[in-house]
Amino acid sequence: MLPKRLRLLPHPVNPPNNRRVIVGLGNPGVEYAVTRHNVGQRVVARAAVEWSIPLRDNGLTQRGVGRIHGHPVVLALPATFMNMSGEAVEELVTAHDVQARDVIVVHDDLDLPSGCLRIRPGGGTGGHNGLRSIVMALGTEAFVRLKIGIGRPAPEVSPADYVLAPFTPAEWEDLQPVLARAVEGLACLVTHDVQEAMNRFNRRLPA
Repeated sequence: MLPKRLRLLPHPVNPPNNRRVIVGLGNPGVEYAVTRHNVGQRVVARAAVEWSIPLRDNGLTQRGVGRIHGHPVVLALPATFMNMSGEAVEELVTAHDVQARDVIVVHDDLDLPSGCLRIRPGGGTGGHNGLRSIVMALGTEAFVRLKIGIGRPAPEVSPADYVLAPFTPAEWEDLQPVLARAVEGLACLVTHDVQEAMNRFNRRLPA
């Protein structure tokens, strides 16, 4: 049975044999690749390149297995649409024999200003369809989240249209150091505990 609450590791370094599954949320297809809703996928795709972990089609995800600083990790991009993300995550949890607390979900967040990262050891869905689907599939909210702030749209723009729109060229350029820092945050989550990662990365990147 999956745990009802995430239990933080009692020591600062993650055990070397404790596998983490990192999932970057988004929608499949080239038309969604650089939309705001797919920023979680962009982070995990960047991590795959930096960590030399090739991603290949496997069931409901593109995934790859490797190590970062000696720690085993699975990187995955769901091939499902955002509101069906839970199916892909449930498949990953079963295939790699991990618990919800070993899952790290990277996703966009409307309630954070652009450029902000937030790591949380659990919590609600905040109206995010991908998170809602994962909670329903796993039966728990006790998975780690790495949130990427995308800011709120102008009052005349609906949130649904905003998240499915591509980043502007200026926004995309500004996003690159944020993506780099998010990959560093993932490495910290894999090798250390959640509290250490929160202490180091839960602040806005300087302009």
